[in-house]
Formats: sequence, structure tokens, C-alpha cells
Amino acid sequence: MARPIGVTLAQWSVVTDELRLMQGLAQQIGALRPELANSDATVGELAWVWGKDHADQGDTWRHRRWRDGGSVTAWGWIYLPYRVARTDGQFLEVTTANLAWQVHPDHPELLDDILDWYDAEATGVDHRTTVRAVDKDAMTRLANHGYEHDREDDLWVQLNSRDLTELDDPVLPNGFRFRTADEVGPAAAVRAHRDAWYPSSFTERGFDGVVGEIMERKEPAGDSFQPLPGRGSVGPDAGQGRGAVGLLLDPDR
Repeated sequence: MARPIGVTLAQWSVVTDELRLMQGLAQQIGALRPELANSDATVGELAWVWGKDHADQGDTWRHRRWRDGGSVTAWGWIYLPYRVARTDGQFLEVTTANLAWQVHPDHPELLDDILDWYDAEATGVDHRTTVRAVDKDAMTRLANHGYEHDREDDLWVQLNSRDLTELDDPVLPNGFRFRTADEVGPAAAVRAHRDAWYPSSFTERGFDGVVGEIMERKEPAGDSFQPLPGRGSVGPDAGQGRGAVGLLLDPDR
């Protein structure tokens, strides 16, 4: 039987081994049932969200994992209501609680435990979460806990995948060239992200968190990718055109 292990805020703010365990489950999902990888639950998304937001929003997070022996079989990550400044001078104010979660395909019943824990931790506010459309078992369990599809919310996430054995060389328009975040520096990398996702709450402090998370990352066994700080395109006027977080294929695996 899987047993839950909670993490206090003080522990969670300094012990990123918890993140490694969550990423380990993400790797298993990717190998066994990639179509069940939830939003914000992949190896890269976990590193990105933790890195960019833990300094400013970590005190509004709650986290718990479930283990069966030495293996993590499920985890839940609650984002309580929060308020952050945006680049348009306004504030992004989230008044609902949101849950990111993942369960091992062999233990779908643990979603019930996660939702019970969610109810206990996030009281007095509306609850939101996401689920893959193909995960019919999870959709049934969510319905049994009182959840229903929010048809007024136009937010959706699409899971894309492709074979990486043959990759074409990228082609840029004349006068453009690729630059990494390391080459242009943090300020330019952050500016490119903020321009591309305007209005944005991304900051240089968040960028430092992402880079720090990448540099300190202990690669779990079997991981085939290493996150990069980012890559962008630079135009003829030397302006930063587009930004992206990249993945580097490990040729030794």
C-alpha cells in the first residue's frame, strides 16, 4: 500500500530532492504511458515552474508524495491563491486553488487520496485541476469528487510528441542567427520571454532560479535530455526576436 509523505514549507524551500523524485515519476510515465503525462508534470515543466516561481510563490505551495516501498507512485502539488506583478503594470491575481498531480499507471486509485488531501489543504476557495482527455479513469474519479468540465474556460493544453532520431537543421530567415541565453545575458533573455508572453510576470530573479535549477540538477538515471537556459533568434537590428527553453539530446544515451 502506498503511504503519503508530506513536506513542510521550510523543507520544500531548501530540499529540491523532492523535485527529483517527482521528475523520476515523470520519466516512468514517459516510458510507460506518455499520453498520461499531465500538464505541468513532465521533467522539463517541473524544473521550469519550480525554478522560476519558488522564490516568489513558494510560500503558497503545498506538496505531498505517495510511495510504495522505495518508489514514488503519486504526487500532488497545490498552488494556493496568489498575486504577482506583470509587465503591463497590472497584477495577476489568482483567486482559486490549482492542483498539479501525477499518478503511476499501476496506481490510478491514488488520485482519490490526492483529491482528499487537496480538499483538506485548500479550504474556502474554489478548486481547479487539469486532466488528459484520454485518461477516462481519472475523469471518472474527478467527477465522483464533484468536479466537472469548466466549459467557460478556454484554456487547454495539447500534448505533442515526435521522433528525435532524425532532426532537420533549423533554418532562419536571412539576417537572423541563433543566440543562447548564456551569450546574450540574463536581462536580454528575460526581455525576450516577457515580450513573447506579454503581459508576463517572469523576472530576472525567476530566470536565475531556472538556471540554478538546471545547473544544480542531478540527472536521474535514464534521463535522455538536459534542459538548457534558453535559445532565441536575433534579427538584423540586433533585437531579440523570439525566445524558447530548449532541450539538449544526450548523445551518450
